Amino acid sequence: MDKDLTELQTLIGDHFEKRKKEEEDLVNLTDRIDKRRSERAEQMKIRAERERERQNKIAEEKARKEEEEAKKKANDDARKKMILSNLTYTGYKQGQPKTKKPTEREKKKKILNDRRKELNIDHMKEEKLREKTKELWEWMRQLEAEKFELQYKYTQQKYEITVLRNRVSDHQKSSKGSRSKRGLRK
Repeated sequence: MDKDLTELQTLIGDHFEKRKKEEEDLVNLTDRIDKRRSERAEQMKIRAERERERQNKIAEEKARKEEEEAKKKANDDARKKMILSNLTYTGYKQGQPKTKKPTEREKKKKILNDRRKELNIDHMKEEKLREKTKELWEWMRQLEAEKFELQYKYTQQKYEITVLRNRVSDHQKSSKGSRSKRGLRK
């Protein structure tokens, strides 16, 4: 009986020691979980703060661009008004037509401004940048093709003009020669 009692007490002691170890492990585990949760919450706060800052920067940039565009438009409008007001007071004749033909330089500027596209790639990711690059490459290829066609057309027209000039000069020479022969006959 003593033997059983001592065996029982050792079993009870072992059980309490195991339980104490398990409770310590549980406390350590819950501490680690709580620590991890607090770290995670802190990381989420930092991410949220960065996202807010990024959104604020985007909003500021957009507002700045809109403001610049508004200023540019206002300046253009003011410049146009000034030009128009100068035209009316500079002594132009009333019978003169209001519209004037644009000069070659103005035509060129207008065409170039129409063709020029703004390149806004700051916010693009790699895939979008690749797509934009392909788009720009295709556009450049198209412009080169148009340039080649125009150069070819130009050389053809130049050749035709040369041929026509030669024909005209030949015709004038032959008509002068026949006139002088007619004059001698009279």
